[in-house]
Amino acid sequence: MSFKENYTQKILPELAKELGIENPMQIPRIEKIVINMGIGSYVASGHKDFSSLKNDLALIAGQLPRINHARLSISNFKLREGMPVGMMATLRGDRMYDFLEKLIGIVLPRVRDFRGISSRGFDQAGNFNFGIKEHTIFPEIKDEELKDVFGFAITIVTTAKTKKEATRFFELLQIPFKRD
Repeated sequence: MSFKENYTQKILPELAKELGIENPMQIPRIEKIVINMGIGSYVASGHKDFSSLKNDLALIAGQLPRINHARLSISNFKLREGMPVGMMATLRGDRMYDFLEKLIGIVLPRVRDFRGISSRGFDQAGNFNFGIKEHTIFPEIKDEELKDVFGFAITIVTTAKTKKEATRFFELLQIPFKRD
């Protein structure tokens, strides 16, 4: 059974029963997953070519990332208007489910001394944010071709109304949280 089938056939009905939701449209769902990577310090340190970072993020996300450019010039940060400062990929549909399955089943267990993700990453809208310090934990990245190690932030956007609903939803998805 694939992750998406398990999600729709087991997790969502169980969550509806636990939360006492009768209308299936009110059950919390995952809307999208956003992967953000800042490259401003990399570019500001003199590197003109960040195509290796772009290619690595494309391999991880399964699609080409969008490059974000600076809107303002800030001299204290050696930042000029139009300089690339970040990359982001927004995953929806099957790519989102595939990425989440890979993250839970393959990537997080590969982290050295992994004790779980902090549950403090929930916001009041029911979304979950956490960071990855090294992109090398993804199986698509080959260590032989590696130039730089970078980290990025992952945001899982849900339709949950409260933090409690979102927490239970992610526990049913079997995301490994730290026992605080």
